[in-house]
Amino acid sequence: MAIVSLEEKMRKNWKSGLTVALVAIPLSLSLAIASGATPVQGILTAVWAGLVYSLFAGSNYNIVGPTGALSGILVVFSLQYGAESLPILALLAGGIIFVAFLLKLERYLVFIPASALHGFTLGVACIIGLNQMNFALGLSGLPKHEKLSQNVLESFANIGSTSFITLGIFLVFLAALFRMTKTLPRVPAVIALTPLGLLLGYASSQGIGFIETRTLADAYGNLSLSLFEVPRLTFETRMMLPALTVALVAIMETMISAKIADNMTKTKHDKRREMKALAFSNIASGVFGGIPATAALARTSLNVRAGATDKMSATLSSVLVGVIALLFLKFFQYMPLAVIASILVFIAVRMVDAKNYLRALRMDRKNFAVMMLVALITVYEDPITGILFGTAVMLVLFVETLSQGQFEMVLNHKDKKVVEKISGDGRWMTPAGPGTKKCDTLVYSLKGQLAYLNAQAHVERLEKQIKGYSRIVLRFRELYFIDLDGVEAFEEIVEHIEKEGHQALLSGVNPFIEDLLRHSKPYARLRREGKVFEKTTDALAFLGYGALNYKETPVHF
Repeated sequence: MAIVSLEEKMRKNWKSGLTVALVAIPLSLSLAIASGATPVQGILTAVWAGLVYSLFAGSNYNIVGPTGALSGILVVFSLQYGAESLPILALLAGGIIFVAFLLKLERYLVFIPASALHGFTLGVACIIGLNQMNFALGLSGLPKHEKLSQNVLESFANIGSTSFITLGIFLVFLAALFRMTKTLPRVPAVIALTPLGLLLGYASSQGIGFIETRTLADAYGNLSLSLFEVPRLTFETRMMLPALTVALVAIMETMISAKIADNMTKTKHDKRREMKALAFSNIASGVFGGIPATAALARTSLNVRAGATDKMSATLSSVLVGVIALLFLKFFQYMPLAVIASILVFIAVRMVDAKNYLRALRMDRKNFAVMMLVALITVYEDPITGILFGTAVMLVLFVETLSQGQFEMVLNHKDKKVVEKISGDGRWMTPAGPGTKKCDTLVYSLKGQLAYLNAQAHVERLEKQIKGYSRIVLRFRELYFIDLDGVEAFEEIVEHIEKEGHQALLSGVNPFIEDLLRHSKPYARLRREGKVFEKTTDALAFLGYGALNYKETPVHF
């Protein structure tokens, strides 16, 4: 593989780095505000978290900085502890991610179900949108509460004071953002419309024209940037749960973003390096006075589309954000709050992929219900409770499904020529049809696992259903796991079959399953009696059925 020089990397990636930087500045300002932080904290995060991440990254394309995915958690934390406490949250989250890296815990992300994530994303998008009510309506001086619902009610209570000029600016810019995205998809709409917003805000502040609207300077004072702010490192034990949630969401969002970039570029990222880079980036953000950060899906996609070939693009982007902010941040103080609100609502809407929710509604109503409940709890209570609730509920539903025991059943006709199949509802068989009276052999296939979760479901099902069949073949071909409870269930099934005067046979036992079964007395006895077969067709041939008459076609219940 040819080694590309540093100069060559910079030459190939400066354009994409500049493009991402120009988008990152207004987004970082906006998302910091959405997170309950100051605009300057957003810039510090984009610079330091993005720069340190790029030095250790396992993906050539991920862009790290403030994101909408974290803002819902951060704004709740900020309301409780103040914006000055967000750097300590970044440090704590970075430390947790580093511990997760050392313990290789990224392997266990599979326990966070997609439905909980989709519900969480929908809830966070609603939080971002609802938090912009005051900016969009031109309301100011309202008291702040710890709960989002209380703040929303406060805004509705004062809706009579709406500035229709501010509302008009919000709606015009929001419509323009969506329109540009549709008609000029290659041009980042935020870059194109930010200068117009700055001109509008400057005109308003100088009394030029008839439009008056509040700007960033009105809300946060004159913006000035130093590349380092001394963080307030006051720690409380109850900060650990928000830090853990931030770490979890940051890891998931970064891995998802890296995967999307891989799909776009036909490359493969290094998960271990991604974990380490994410940990260091959050620690750096906290040290320099920033807020928690993660990979940003939109900026990562823009980075790829802008022609990035290496993580040098992310490095240049972070450096350029710092340079541009140092030189021009004072001009961003003229950004109207209504324009900030339109950008954030635009981000919130684009966070939600309607296809995921419509697909769940069509295919799995339980998953859809969990998504909506997670979103509701995220908005009404807080994002931490929402994602924990969704994960817990989905794990319970998953365990409940496993506990039913997956199986297949095939009934063999007495004249030894026909295989008849019957179906059930996943828990119990449907009543046997008239044709089953001619069948005397039942092939019962255990699928997946035979363990403490579902062992009794199989035992109870067979105890109720074996009447009328003189020979029972227990097919283990698709059984990939068994534990001690499963072995005891197997023994109970065999003993019950033989107690009822039926003949028990066994087929398709793989070596992994046999390691445990060989210690079982019923299994050892069946093997001595020659009733353990490699294939089900061999077992049926032993019973006098022609091997070609049995088809091992899956029958799902």
